Amino acid sequence: MLGEKFTQCCLVKPGETVDLDGYSSTTLGILGKPEEEAAPIFQELRRKLASHQRVLYAEGKKKLLIVMQAMDTGGKDGCVRKLFSRVDPQGVRVTPFKAPSARELSHDFLWRVHKVVPAKGEIAVFNRSHYEDIVAVRVKNLAPKDVWEKRYKHIVDFEKMLVDEGTTILKFFLHISKDEQKRRLQSRLDRPEKHWKFFPEDLADRARWDDFQTAYEDVFTRTSTKDAPWFIIPSDLKWYRDMAVSQIVTRAMDGMELDFPKVDWDPGKVVVE
Repeated sequence: MLGEKFTQCCLVKPGETVDLDGYSSTTLGILGKPEEEAAPIFQELRRKLASHQRVLYAEGKKKLLIVMQAMDTGGKDGCVRKLFSRVDPQGVRVTPFKAPSARELSHDFLWRVHKVVPAKGEIAVFNRSHYEDIVAVRVKNLAPKDVWEKRYKHIVDFEKMLVDEGTTILKFFLHISKDEQKRRLQSRLDRPEKHWKFFPEDLADRARWDDFQTAYEDVFTRTSTKDAPWFIIPSDLKWYRDMAVSQIVTRAMDGMELDFPKVDWDPGKVVVE
């Protein structure tokens, strides 16, 4: 029941015009429990997710693609680590998308993406994704509008093809406030063990906060579809973020009708000597 509520409250409905100012970055008022009381629920969700993944891998028929996008410090790494810490690593593959290499730029923008989508029985997680080729390219003026404008349709068509081929797609935007981003960036500066996570260019991106928000709003408005929906997740509170994402993922996997494969021989007639 909680999974259904989180799904409906975070979902960007197809055709809906998104204004991120209208989305909470803290909580949705669904889970009326403090963090300590919610922890056992989250642990049970992780157990359930691990169980689903074992059946998905064994069955070897269906695929799950999870897309994670966020502003800097949004918590993509932490969310992925928390969700999949109990899952068999041979059935999950995480791909971080950084700035494209010269070789990648010599191909179409989806070339590097298509080769890492999930195979049958796999969960693939994109830490950033093909959406950077609209959002970052647009905000940083890396290509003219007539280049990135076409990519909305290219992406919708690409994701539709993946769904037609048996892939379930869930796309998450980890929504943090500008004040929370400031706190997290300052924490990286204040703690020596976090210096490696801080990049001076993060401040340049922060200065473009409004431009990034507008670019993301257009992405959600134009690319959230019935087959590949976007979910805007309140992420100022890390435990609440993890709870919301895990609820949506496990509910989606509940609906995949997974089952262990049936053997064509009688186990009762096999004798191990």
